[in-house]
Amino acid sequence: MGQVSDAKEKLIASALELMHARSYADVGVQELCEHADVRKGSFYHFFPSKGDLTLAALDCQWEMLKAAVLDPVFSKRLPPLKRIERFFESLYEQQCATKSRTGKVLGCPFGNLGLELSTQDEPIRRKVNGIFRELAGYFERALRDAVAAGDLQEQDCRATAHMLVAYLEGVSLMAKTGNDLAVAKRLAGGVARLLAAGTAPRRRVVGKR
Repeated sequence: MGQVSDAKEKLIASALELMHARSYADVGVQELCEHADVRKGSFYHFFPSKGDLTLAALDCQWEMLKAAVLDPVFSKRLPPLKRIERFFESLYEQQCATKSRTGKVLGCPFGNLGLELSTQDEPIRRKVNGIFRELAGYFERALRDAVAAGDLQEQDCRATAHMLVAYLEGVSLMAKTGNDLAVAKRLAGGVARLLAAGTAPRRRVVGKR
């Protein structure tokens, strides 16, 4: 039997690494092929264009984030608000590891591509927007559980979830532009303050006379 080619996976891995470290526009097909040690003919066998490779890379990045971070930290085993706090802590830990390896704060790979390409490439815009909506779904379910448990006041959990995604992307952008993870370190505390306004008051237990 012939050896099974791993060219497709190598191209996706190269796209994830190079585009996150730099940008979509700055990375060409030839460089992607050289980095992956794949012939250009193989590239076009799997992907009609760099945009198609980028869509596959976004899907891969999202699946990895779900498996490594989202599904574990949003487990029902954790209290609802702790799930959200732990998510932001996990992202900070990942950013620390990335900066230790590259010397730079690289920001959110989804947000980076969304900012760069949303007015230029409609399929990528839709893909990133869909990822943000899925991420908001994780937040929304945790918020609804918090309301049901009496930890939060009744509120529009969907709107609050999208607010948390916007907060995440804003802080990621600030950390990247400042190349300063101290901003991201304060992120989890900031989330707690954002949610504090909606925290349900503790029920006062009145003892029998």
